[in-house]
Amino acid sequence: IEGVVPAISTAIQAFTKEGQAVLINTPVYPPFARSIKLNNRRLITNSLVEKDGLFEIDFDQLEKDFVEEDVKLYVLCNPHNPGGRVWEKEVLEKIGQLCQKHGVLLVSDEIHQDLALFGNKHQSFNTVNEDFKEFSLILSSATKTFNIAGTKNSYAIIENPKLRLAFQKRQLANNQHEISGLGYLATETAYRYGEDWLTELKELIEKHINYVVDVFGKETKIKVMKPQGTYLIWLDFSAYDICDEELRSLLRDEAKVILNRGLDFGEEGALHARLNVAMPTSVLEEVCQRIIATFAKL
Repeated sequence: IEGVVPAISTAIQAFTKEGQAVLINTPVYPPFARSIKLNNRRLITNSLVEKDGLFEIDFDQLEKDFVEEDVKLYVLCNPHNPGGRVWEKEVLEKIGQLCQKHGVLLVSDEIHQDLALFGNKHQSFNTVNEDFKEFSLILSSATKTFNIAGTKNSYAIIENPKLRLAFQKRQLANNQHEISGLGYLATETAYRYGEDWLTELKELIEKHINYVVDVFGKETKIKVMKPQGTYLIWLDFSAYDICDEELRSLLRDEAKVILNRGLDFGEEGALHARLNVAMPTSVLEEVCQRIIATFAKL
């Protein structure tokens, strides 16, 4: 497949009809909502709740949404972007049970699967319970982990042959059935020979995350959600007496850094921003110091 996002659109088209409901947990990676809306499906947002510095799923509300909105498809992000939550087996088990109970198909975006950090272990949704393979599509790629997104290559694991055939038919209709030869080779090479490099990368990312948590915790009122995985950090600026436009201006015009705008991830992203720490240490330190200096004036 050319990419995980095109695969999500393919799944939406293959398994739902226009006007039917597709659910996501917000805040979440912006292309999820875009794919649902542009395919003329009904977007249902199930808000994540913060507890002990991590995002949690409100299962009571999730089941209520499934029933009241007649949800047909659920797009899960695991590990979660932007919160960095690596959903553990017990959470995935609950999700699967609700999907089974209410006949909801699940698409699991696991593109950050190789970037579980700080001793956390990623578990793919369809390995939690054999029955879950019947109603799930697992989407992933080497592109995030190994920084090869330009090769336009990803893959889908669809154990149910009927679902797989329906997905492949829609792929063909969308002319998405071919992949880059270079991308195939890059993916194979990364997975075959990249383990040592990946180990070093994860150590550096953990170091960078700890730096951000420490320096912002000591020198600002910014609340940092420490991720369990990914190289992304969700920053909460709500302790400052500013609005979203002021936050954007302070970061862009005063600090002269460009972070991902929180509202792009859903309405829960008000007064938030996403920071990518996959950069040289010296650059990350400069970014943080600029932000610290800017918000020290408030």
